[in-house]
Amino acid sequence: MKKIYLLFFFLGLTHLVIAQNTRRVLAPASDHYKSLQAISAAANPQRAWMDTVHYPPAEYGSSFVYMLVKPYYLSDGQVKALSESVKFPANSSDQVRKELDYMLDLQSKRTPEQIKRVEFLGDIGYWPSINMVPSHPSYEENLRNLFFEGRELMGENINAKNFPKISKLLQGVMQDIRIMEFTIKYKLFRPRPYHLEPKLQPLTKINSPSFASGHTLWAFVQAFTWSEVIPERQQDFIALAEEIRRSREIMGIHYPSDNEASRQVSFAMLQYYLKNDAFQNDLKEAVAEWKTVSRKYIR
Repeated sequence: MKKIYLLFFFLGLTHLVIAQNTRRVLAPASDHYKSLQAISAAANPQRAWMDTVHYPPAEYGSSFVYMLVKPYYLSDGQVKALSESVKFPANSSDQVRKELDYMLDLQSKRTPEQIKRVEFLGDIGYWPSINMVPSHPSYEENLRNLFFEGRELMGENINAKNFPKISKLLQGVMQDIRIMEFTIKYKLFRPRPYHLEPKLQPLTKINSPSFASGHTLWAFVQAFTWSEVIPERQQDFIALAEEIRRSREIMGIHYPSDNEASRQVSFAMLQYYLKNDAFQNDLKEAVAEWKTVSRKYIR
């Protein structure tokens, strides 16, 4: 009988480990991300002029200052390794040509409702620098944006005031995200899609290089982080992150390869976090807070 109990114990433990590992496995690229990746990323001499195009220095914003900020949970070495782990296809490549054609097709099919939604998503963004100045006119809106994914899925009561431990965790990963985003962007200086394709009519223009997508980076890192806090809602968080990354293509401001690279980097960041004592401690407190406090707001 004792052996049977032990067997059930180890089977249960094995199931738990498998479940945990399954929850943390990055799904392979699918849909147009998968098909586009199969196309040659090498330079095509027939479009050699495209390889002379870089993000215009005249359009740089002030975001490059995040390259001077210290990461929160990541180390400097991890930031460097992650920034060197991805690259974009050559501007003249067949892959980029197909990406641009795909975006032109999206542009031709944009509806008023779709435009309203993607522009709304485009306005979401948390900036660590604003969080340092409580008197800043955008301070409250900035904290509201920090909780966008939780609030979008579970209501207005999911906010920094009600969940300070989760707020601390999200603030930490968002500091890493901004550093990671602009370290990659200002290493590679990829031109935006509308710099290569004059027929593209973006819904806005961005004053930083294209690769990799910052919106997609924060969308997935937050989705992965929220999934550690509330694992039963993982699919919902991932679905929202997917909507956010695709919105950047509909807007005409990011190539699909920008977005897929950001998804890959996001998952790699999670792997570092899971081995980081400070992250694990903050995560433990965030999970405990959620289990205790959420019952007041989630019915």
